[in-house]
Amino acid sequence: MWPDFDQTPERNTGTPEITDVSTVVVDGNFPWTIVTLETDAGVTGIGEAYPSPGVHEVITDYLQPVLSGENPLDVERLYHLMRESLSGRGSQQGMGTIAISGVELALWDAAGKILEQPVYQLLGGKMREEVRLYADCHAGEGMVEAALDEQPTEAYEAAAYAKAARSAVDDGFEIVKFDLDVPSGREIDTLARHFDGPEIEHKRALVEAVTDEVGDEAEVAVDLHWNFSVEAAEKLCQALEPYDLAWIEDPLPPENEDAMAQLNRNVSQALLTGENCYGRHGFQDLVEQQAVSFVAPDIPKTGGIAETKKIGELADTYYMTLTPHNVGSPVATMAGVHVGATVPNFLALEYHARDVPWWDDLVDSDEPLIQDGRITVPDTPGLGIELDWDVVEEHRKT
Repeated sequence: MWPDFDQTPERNTGTPEITDVSTVVVDGNFPWTIVTLETDAGVTGIGEAYPSPGVHEVITDYLQPVLSGENPLDVERLYHLMRESLSGRGSQQGMGTIAISGVELALWDAAGKILEQPVYQLLGGKMREEVRLYADCHAGEGMVEAALDEQPTEAYEAAAYAKAARSAVDDGFEIVKFDLDVPSGREIDTLARHFDGPEIEHKRALVEAVTDEVGDEAEVAVDLHWNFSVEAAEKLCQALEPYDLAWIEDPLPPENEDAMAQLNRNVSQALLTGENCYGRHGFQDLVEQQAVSFVAPDIPKTGGIAETKKIGELADTYYMTLTPHNVGSPVATMAGVHVGATVPNFLALEYHARDVPWWDDLVDSDEPLIQDGRITVPDTPGLGIELDWDVVEEHRKT
């Protein structure tokens, strides 16, 4: 069954070794891949990999044999060892990097527990006592399957957007975000990336409903999910200028930095991208061309905790803001908290599970993790949480 997760073992006076690495998938609004890394020090580190097919096999078939017997305190060395071991199997991006990211989180958690230090201390210490989160309100609908429905529903109407915004702000969130790439009820060729006047007006009306409801109390951001051409994105940005948005996310696919930089020069709103970029090198051109104002790496996807901190520091040299993407469980969220505590240019971490009623139940604690839209940076060892494995088992994806 599950290993013994008692995190108060007798101190191991020798060099600790990794004994096993495994995964379990939790069936949330995304499939959350939880990574467990066991050691002979009696400590088990927990991590999380971004939802992706094949990650379990990469971790158990390739990374576990590489890590077995290694010292879990050598986090940076093991990160490079994992990349080298998958160099012919996609370690630079995609499934390979995602698998490495999940294990890297578990390594930091294990190292902190063995050294009896919180992860932020191992990263150089904290700059803030609390980390702010922003509420991703999806398309006015909680579960991803509904947001992907091609037919318009009540969840895509302006009233639903305003209601969801009000609920999030009443819960203490100071930034709310909504999807704008939702069906309007008109038939359009989305592959052409062209949006005419009525489509632009449909999206403007959604934004107006949200800002009318909460604009005096919170910042509002929108997500376009890479669906626009430069021309269409520019038209939409111009239509949204009166609403003083916090940012406009992913108007274009991120791989063409020249196009994103062109758009950034031509519009007044702040642009954000990064959830589909891998590692420092995946952000380098975006940052150096100042193609966006906000960078949003996904920690369990882009390379892990240390790599995200380095991305944030790279962005800080250009006075750009770090706003990590996050669709994960409490494990990925706490990884974001430790990064956010240690990077000066951090603004807020995404929270994407307001409509998963048992999200907090995954944590073995009597107190909710998020309070008034913030998480207190924990001083307990490792990531600072333990999972309730009975709840994990209850929601385990088979």
